[in-house]
Amino acid sequence: MRIIPAIDIIEGKCVRLSKGDYSTQKIYNESPLEVAKSFEAHGIRHLHLVDLDGAKSNHIVNYKVLEEVATKTSLQIDFGGGLKSDEDLKIAFNSGARQITGGSIAVKDRPTFLKWIKRYRAEKIILGADAMNEKIAVSGWQEGSDIELIPFIREYRQQGIKYVICTDIDKDGMLQGPSVDLYKKILEDAVNAETAIELNRISEGENNDLRLIASGGITTMDDVETLRDLGCEGAILGKAIYENKISLKELETYILNT
Repeated sequence: MRIIPAIDIIEGKCVRLSKGDYSTQKIYNESPLEVAKSFEAHGIRHLHLVDLDGAKSNHIVNYKVLEEVATKTSLQIDFGGGLKSDEDLKIAFNSGARQITGGSIAVKDRPTFLKWIKRYRAEKIILGADAMNEKIAVSGWQEGSDIELIPFIREYRQQGIKYVICTDIDKDGMLQGPSVDLYKKILEDAVNAETAIELNRISEGENNDLRLIASGGITTMDDVETLRDLGCEGAILGKAIYENKISLKELETYILNT
């Protein structure tokens, strides 16, 4: 299972929120690059970089931070927040993103998101499926919806999506453990839907097996191991690192032993 630390950006600074509430903003470092380099120094290879200004503004904002981290580290970056247009996507990839995460656009502009999946392929596009009470939330989690989480994921899998980041908003930043039961339900649904997915394989024959990335509430290395054993492909860690609940040395040891 991949270890994927998160850097959330507001006004070019590394911050964390609780439950996506911008009023709970806490600045952890003035330099996202410094934080990214500390991750890299401990053997971490992946980074989840979120443009929180972009998520509120509905267009990419902090692409210069992305460019700096991408050019000055070897981290493989998935970037999200405010990606709403073809131009936003072009800027993100040109600035060094290896993958992008689309959340709100997958809800509000399905034709554009489907076009991105077709153009850039499933290895480049991640579905952001963030939810509260198993209902999808959008616009930096500022808006709720009536869209059921698991059918939402299932429908996009039928369109070729492989990677899904799922955050239980109630868990995010609370350091109370991840939504293991929710991830179990998602993975079980993926198994049950496999026959239907098989009938909708894209013509090139790509493997559409779900690669679920858990996010929100991860607090201890026991949580990490539980998610690994559950079958998650990746785990995004944020506040647990910044609040020293999980040390970078522990993550380095985990990576070396897996």
